[in-house]
Amino acid sequence: MMDWEPKGRPVWPVLLVLLMLALAGCASQGNVPDNLGKKGEKAPLYLIGPGDSLQIFVWQNPDLSVGVPVRPDGRITTPLVSDMKASGKTPSQLARDLETELAAYIKNPVVTVMVTSFVGRYTEQIRVVGAAAQPQSIPYRARMTVLDVMIAVGGLNQFAAGNRARLIRTVDGEKKKISLRLHDLLKEGEIEANRRVLPGDILIIPEAWF
Repeated sequence: MMDWEPKGRPVWPVLLVLLMLALAGCASQGNVPDNLGKKGEKAPLYLIGPGDSLQIFVWQNPDLSVGVPVRPDGRITTPLVSDMKASGKTPSQLARDLETELAAYIKNPVVTVMVTSFVGRYTEQIRVVGAAAQPQSIPYRARMTVLDVMIAVGGLNQFAAGNRARLIRTVDGEKKKISLRLHDLLKEGEIEANRRVLPGDILIIPEAWF
C-alpha cells in the first residue's frame, strides 16, 4: 500500500485550508450584484408632484391638520398658509417649510406630511409606449423593476416584439438605450431578464414585423 502522507507534516490540514479558500472564492462570486442594483443601495427619495394627495398633521393643532391635494401648479393651500410650493420637495422638506410659515402664528409648530395618494412629478413618472396592453405613464415606486412596470400596464399586447423592447434613460444629460427581453421575462419566466427602472425612464415596446 502506498503512503499518501509524506514524512513529517500531515497533508490533510493543508488540503482542508485549500478547500476553504476555494469555497470562499465561490461565495464571493455569488455575491456579485446583478442588474437589479447593489445591496444596500439607497432608493431615490420620493418627490411630491402635482396630483398627489397629502395629509398634513400639526401637533396639538387639530384645526390646522388637513388633507389637501397638490394643485396642477404644484402648490398647496392649508389653514394659515394660503399658497406654498409642494412639487419637487420631499415630505420632510415640505413639513419644515410649513413649520417656518406657521411659526408666525403658533409657538414651536411641529408638522408631519404624509403622501396618501401618489402620482409624482411628471418628469419622474415611468412612461410606457408602444405595444403594451395599456400604454400609460405610471408613478415611480422605490426599487421598481421592469416586471413591476409590465404588470401595471397589463403586459404585452398580441403584436408586441418584446425582445426588441428598450429602456430610454437620461444619464448626465445624455440619452442611454438599454435593451430588454420582455418576451423572455414575461412568457418564458426568465427572471434574469428583469431590470431595475429609475425615475423618468421611458419603456418603448415595438410591434413585431410580419
